[in-house]
Amino acid sequence: MTKIEHLIKELCPNGVEYKKLGEVATISRGGSFQKKDFCEDGVPCIHYGQIYTRYGLFADKTLTFISEDAAKKQKYAVKNDIVMAVTSENIDDVCKCVAWLGDDEIAVSGHTAIIHHTLNPKYLCYYFHTAMFYAQKKKLAHGTKVIEVTPDKLTDITIPVPPIKIQVEIVKILDNFTELTARKKQYEYYRDLLLGFGVRRGKTSECKWRTLLELCDVVDYRGKTPKKTEEGVFLVTAKNIKKDFIDYECSKEYICESDYEDVMHRGLPKIGDVLITTEAPLGNVAQIDDEKIALAQRVIKYRPKDRTILLSGFLKHYLLGNEFQNRLNMASTGGTVKGIKGSKLHQLTIPVPVPPIEEQERIVSILDRFDKLCNDISEGLPAEIEARRKQYEYYRDKMLSFNEA
Repeated sequence: MTKIEHLIKELCPNGVEYKKLGEVATISRGGSFQKKDFCEDGVPCIHYGQIYTRYGLFADKTLTFISEDAAKKQKYAVKNDIVMAVTSENIDDVCKCVAWLGDDEIAVSGHTAIIHHTLNPKYLCYYFHTAMFYAQKKKLAHGTKVIEVTPDKLTDITIPVPPIKIQVEIVKILDNFTELTARKKQYEYYRDLLLGFGVRRGKTSECKWRTLLELCDVVDYRGKTPKKTEEGVFLVTAKNIKKDFIDYECSKEYICESDYEDVMHRGLPKIGDVLITTEAPLGNVAQIDDEKIALAQRVIKYRPKDRTILLSGFLKHYLLGNEFQNRLNMASTGGTVKGIKGSKLHQLTIPVPVPPIEEQERIVSILDRFDKLCNDISEGLPAEIEARRKQYEYYRDKMLSFNEA
């Protein structure tokens, strides 16, 4: 029996009480300032647009400020309040929120709800990201181009209200999961900093820009779909290639051993080769870690022609970086499903540091260590980020649903 189960048995053996949000919180609308009112110093503030793009689940410092004059007519959130964005372009993002944990009062812009409540703020914020809350907000949302949930309707949202000890224990467990997200963002920041050559660093002499086709031997596996079998050689499809690893569990397909060389006649894979997906999804990158695999359509393999000029590890890290991913998206075509032709992809450029290998080895060593640190949180969780994310969402929803009293 888990600690939470022990606490439930001890503190609420007949079930957890469910209440309307209006019974445990007062809900008010935000103020009226806009982004043009931001200044370098003054009263700390949160603009509703920042909740979508720049804040996580919790914050104790604001990213922006408004002047004392602009702040006079604003609405404020205090410590432990939830600040929720109540308008969005889609149903998934509407009601995204951040728990304010700082000591200062902060000004809050329009298109928000300020939720002042009596619960553990992290517990409530976690609940607002569950499938249970999602099902309720869908019924309250209205609009087509702009989706809105009016703050006064939030009072009818039903939430489980277990004793505070149980709320605190749930938060402890979920905080362990969210540590991964924080480390991942930190890793991505340093990766982009290390790989930000040329104009972004203001030093165009640090590297030479060359096309993927100039630097690599290329194999495009698009063409005839191979015949699938129940067992044999594992077929790595675009679905198996995640951001920085091959997921052998999410989809299991095989081809016959006797068909292997015919299917792979364009070029056999080698450990270290870099794979990139060209469609559904676009731009996922991983290195091959098992030679005896087959590669499916929508997958392109790159192998550096000269390892004194380009390292596979450096190529992988650069292709995963935001700089390359942004250019890849700009070069792609399609509406709902984005894709890119191999001929266009091969002409995209990457920076080769000068001197090449020493600088690449240094960057790869740093990023590999940081990557390992991100993926080795000692909580007995799976190593893969994707698996952890799914596990986190499963346990979050499971722990925040109770038998009703």
